[in-house]
Amino acid sequence: MPSSAPPPDLAATGLPPAGTDAAPAPPDRLDAPLIRLILVLVLGGLMALFDATIVNVGMRTLGEHFDAPLHTVEWAATGYLLACAVSGPAALWAVDRFGGRRVWLLGLVVFTTTSVLAALSWSVGALIVFRILQGLGGGMLEPVMLTLVARAAGPARAGRAMAAISLPITLGPALGPILGAVILDALPWQWMFLVNLPLGIVATVLALRFVPADGDRFADGGRARFDARGLALLAPGFGLLLFGLSHAAGDGGFGSSPVIAALAGGVFLVGCYVAHALRKGDGAIIDVRLFASRGYAASVVVMSTVGAMIFPLLYLVPLYYQQARGESVLSAGLLLAPLGLGAMIGMPIGGRLSDRVGARPLVPVGATVVGLVMVVFATADADTPTWLLAAATLVVGAGLGFVGAPTMSSIYRTVPPASVSSASGAVMVLNQIGGSFGIAIVTVLVQQGLDDGKTSAAYTGAFWWVVAAAAVVAVAAATSLPGRPDRTPAR
Repeated sequence: MPSSAPPPDLAATGLPPAGTDAAPAPPDRLDAPLIRLILVLVLGGLMALFDATIVNVGMRTLGEHFDAPLHTVEWAATGYLLACAVSGPAALWAVDRFGGRRVWLLGLVVFTTTSVLAALSWSVGALIVFRILQGLGGGMLEPVMLTLVARAAGPARAGRAMAAISLPITLGPALGPILGAVILDALPWQWMFLVNLPLGIVATVLALRFVPADGDRFADGGRARFDARGLALLAPGFGLLLFGLSHAAGDGGFGSSPVIAALAGGVFLVGCYVAHALRKGDGAIIDVRLFASRGYAASVVVMSTVGAMIFPLLYLVPLYYQQARGESVLSAGLLLAPLGLGAMIGMPIGGRLSDRVGARPLVPVGATVVGLVMVVFATADADTPTWLLAAATLVVGAGLGFVGAPTMSSIYRTVPPASVSSASGAVMVLNQIGGSFGIAIVTVLVQQGLDDGKTSAAYTGAFWWVVAAAAVVAVAAATSLPGRPDRTPAR
């Protein structure tokens, strides 16, 4: 990433033009220009967030339609997340090179177009390919959205701005299965993707009107060349790791030769990338030297594990309700609604408190709540009342509200302004990679249980993965996340 931060958009930040004597401190409140920018960006970003999980509730439907097993259809979810992780850093490099508005519009166009192609899929292989292409477009949206909002808000408003934008970021994946369930209950499966067409058109029109044009000033400030070698190492490295994990659900398990070869190849390529990034420094697609900051490293570990916790949760719950408890597709989706409601309660409180006390006292509490309550799912059986599971889902959502916003705001407080883009890229890559790995692992656990004819036990056992991930988040946050924030920019 570039060694000096590109100048933020002046209209969004309220800073005076170059040449003036002083720059006033940004206001503590979220003013009208910043709120308008957040709303416009969130509308576009929500499409990509919905599609990260919208197919989860339709896994059984897609498997039956294409006559494909779970560990194959699962690639419609993990392939999307992996593609998002790959395109995120490239998008942030392009922001520094060409400007946020141009990259944002390109992401909207690519995502909307490939959504239509996914709806036209004639086989499970075609669906997976188009979902990967769709992820390349969707992966451009979320990190660009976070970077533009962070630059516009400044350190003094980081917690509140991240709370405002983290609420839809958290609700998007949670609402995805609900939206998918409503669509599948009334329309063919293709409409899970066609719904993005009108949303994409509206988001593009609003972006043309309200996202500031910054391309000219960014054109000379970005790096001269993109880290193509780094991308060539990271993308297949993570792809091989996911391939190995997902195919471990087959007959050979982890001991089969293809699985061992894929996992070994993935580890080798990722290791080669680390060596490459250390040599290249801030020119790498992800600057691994940022991890020398203990606070930033802890923030990334927490967000990566949050991905490995929440994406498997959103993947497991709809399948569990359908296969283990005999609920309809619509009921399975609607039973996730308490998660979104809990997040709506917890996220604003967590974001506001993080501006005062920092992430360290908040995130362990939220993660502990999530882990303890998920034990209800991990120990559930056929006699466990549905109302108890719904109540547990509500509390889990509230707990996640104390994890997401404080951790995101701590990331922007632990790196200097020049490294905001690189920091954003790393956290989004690893969050989505964590989600991909989490889904692949729980798919292995569920598939093995289903093969043994133990449907209920297969899912309750997989829920222990979520409990373990929550425990890791709590420990990492309590030991390494920053405490009370400094209200001045990092130097």
